[in-house]
Amino acid sequence: MIKTVSDFRFLERIVTYLRMIKFSHSVFALPFALTSAFIASGGFPAPEKFFWIIIAMVSARTAAMGLNRIIDRHIDKLNPRTSMREIPSGKVSLIEAITFVSVAIVIFIYSSLRLNPLCFKLSFVALGAVFLYSYTKRFTSLSHLFLGITISAAPIGAWIAVTGTFDLRVLSLGLSVAFWIAGFDILYALQDIEFDRRYGLYSIPARLGAKRAIAVSRLFHVISWLLLFMTGILFKLNILFFIGVFLAGGILFYEHRLVKPDDLRRLNIAFFNMNGYLSIVVFLFTLLSYIF
Repeated sequence: MIKTVSDFRFLERIVTYLRMIKFSHSVFALPFALTSAFIASGGFPAPEKFFWIIIAMVSARTAAMGLNRIIDRHIDKLNPRTSMREIPSGKVSLIEAITFVSVAIVIFIYSSLRLNPLCFKLSFVALGAVFLYSYTKRFTSLSHLFLGITISAAPIGAWIAVTGTFDLRVLSLGLSVAFWIAGFDILYALQDIEFDRRYGLYSIPARLGAKRAIAVSRLFHVISWLLLFMTGILFKLNILFFIGVFLAGGILFYEHRLVKPDDLRRLNIAFFNMNGYLSIVVFLFTLLSYIF
């Protein structure tokens, strides 16, 4: 319960930090990490494992988004679409952002240590990858794929968290996430084609144009769906999982119906809503497949 003005200001600062890192977007990768944890466990993971997987995933994503905002702060200030983000607009100072990210990094490393030694060692690789991603738009149009590969660490990391080992089969789920993320990141980059071209930034839309970029996004999402289907086969999951896979395919189909090369008015619905629904659907039907 808020009792004083200082309490209100503290909560207001927390909300500002969460906006800075788009905390609500955790719904994209986290359900896939939990999906992987359920598959690795053959059902419900141990409560302690489940808890530390969530902490690791949320803190890793917080660190990744915070680093991206810090590294891109000068670009964001120049772009009319992003100029009012928390750092370029002055709502969050650079020192505050660095402190916030540093705390997230410490929590991520500690939670990885609590999971197992292999997760602890790989946590530094993951942090290096998210740091490098923020620079990829400066030298390659494949930055979307690099982002996807970086986030594919969520389901792969969750598998290692549960089992303590790596299994080649989990690559099907990891790569499915990689192509899914890359596909919708291409759609999101449609908003900045002219800006990217003007300032020498790299993206598939800036290089190929809107129409061909959407075609690449569709191809990536077809590949993602096929890999998700393959995941069910490799792990011999039951019919409920495959129902979830087909629903996910329907969501992807509808997402691409919303976005046209010359009409981006419904892009936010396609990006935020549809992708959030997709990850939750896959997780829920994985969960149901083990309950029933």
